[in-house]
Amino acid sequence: MNRQRPASYRHPAALTHVELTWIDRRIEQWLRFGHRADEQTLNGSRSIASFAPGSVFAFVRWASNDLGITVSRVDIVRAVETGSPFQTLPFVRPGGESLLRVDSWPKVERVLQAIDAIEGLGIDPADAAPEYWRHLHHRITAGHEPRAYTREQHSAWLKRRQVTS
Repeated sequence: MNRQRPASYRHPAALTHVELTWIDRRIEQWLRFGHRADEQTLNGSRSIASFAPGSVFAFVRWASNDLGITVSRVDIVRAVETGSPFQTLPFVRPGGESLLRVDSWPKVERVLQAIDAIEGLGIDPADAAPEYWRHLHHRITAGHEPRAYTREQHSAWLKRRQVTS
């Protein structure tokens, strides 16, 4: 049997692939933001989203069993170029540059609120400064109040990105 594979699977090292699963009230793996280069639906509850190098995305995982919530986590990841060093992450192939990682629902909720605030400024979170995601990670992990992302910070990031491109 000759099955045609999507372009992202013919050159799997060129893209970062994220396995998404949704089984209502059991396993929920979804993307909060990010610009997908490709997406493949495997069945009614599973799909694979693919991202080009340099793309930033937020991957949220939540799982429960009969006793309650077992996993609550958000990762904000930058897809890396082929041959670049990366960190391995569950359900992310081959991996990526981890900009933020928090576990436990209260911390995950704070990250989701920060994402909402960035969108409230009219800024796509996938375009926000990577340094902000690292700041947010460190402040939440340490139990401190993070600074809000600002239009001025975003403007400085865009100018810095132009100069270094």
